[in-house]
Amino acid sequence: MTADEIRGTIHGTAPVPLSVLDLVTVGAGRTATDALRTSVDLAKLTESRGFHRYWVAEHHSMPGVASSSPAVILAHLAAHTDRIRLGSGGVMLPNHAPLVIAEQFGTLEAMAPGRVDLGLGRAPGTDGATAAALRRSDSLNEGADDFPEQLVELTRFLDDDFPDGHPYRRIHAVPGPIQSTSPGGVQSPHRPPIWLLGSSGFSARLAATLGLPFAFAHHFSAQNTVPALDLYRESFRPSAVLKEPYALIGVSALATDDEKEARRQVLAASLNMVRLRTGRPGLVPTPEEAEAYDFSPMERDFITSWNANVIHGSVDEVRAGLDDLHKRTGADELMLTSHAHSAELRLRSYELIADAYGLPTA
Repeated sequence: MTADEIRGTIHGTAPVPLSVLDLVTVGAGRTATDALRTSVDLAKLTESRGFHRYWVAEHHSMPGVASSSPAVILAHLAAHTDRIRLGSGGVMLPNHAPLVIAEQFGTLEAMAPGRVDLGLGRAPGTDGATAAALRRSDSLNEGADDFPEQLVELTRFLDDDFPDGHPYRRIHAVPGPIQSTSPGGVQSPHRPPIWLLGSSGFSARLAATLGLPFAFAHHFSAQNTVPALDLYRESFRPSAVLKEPYALIGVSALATDDEKEARRQVLAASLNMVRLRTGRPGLVPTPEEAEAYDFSPMERDFITSWNANVIHGSVDEVRAGLDDLHKRTGADELMLTSHAHSAELRLRSYELIADAYGLPTA
């Protein structure tokens, strides 16, 4: 594929495709059921407004994030959408047997042919104890160090092409590669494209070496964004999968009709992050709780640094921030994630951004 082919059609005045990263946020006073219903509403809204893809991310042991099982959520979203690409941003490969992932995403591909992405990460997506429970191992380094080998094994299962003599030669991930028919009547195998995710240079270099598309977590590792993208582009080797580098970045963005409300919602999300980073994860607090919270000087320094990379405020402020970020990074796609206690404001944010870029109306 070329970058133009993977990019799809650009609508409106957006410089690159706009996509969605959903953490299935659970706010205080709400439930996981509420959050999952919001995800369906958000997927349907962003599909109708011309967003390119919709990804969910694997997290564990975090009460405020109801996305521990991306494949299950994606199956639910597939039943409520028709066109938008669906995928993982990502599945944490060391937490799972490659065969299991191949079976899950082969099933998703059978449900929604041609619109499923398999984004893979090497981090645990949780704390060390939970990762050990997931992996049945006390060693976190073991999974991370074996990531390239696990990736090869997963790719073999997805393509159903282990060589003769391999111990897995007679094992097949079912459903396997789907046979799609081209306009000329030619049968060709199709399976979900693999993306590599990262927040440092490791995945950037690996994605470049393998000729795979790359997704960088700018929303929590902004200082590494440009170096990682430069490394990816400089090291890229064309492959049967991708002819030229293609990189998207995850961006935290929240637009509101009242810019003061954006600040309040971002403060609540910041308190949630403070609690997570200090081993006290919980539901996303309300803005009122965040405003009443007595932040320590160290916590205030943390949220000042954290919020420097959260694009928020009026829709004009957010568009200007997104345009500037695109110019600075040259990203081929911007994947927006909104952190707020209010589900209604999260939905409204994507509507405002779509309006700002002249994306199709519902």
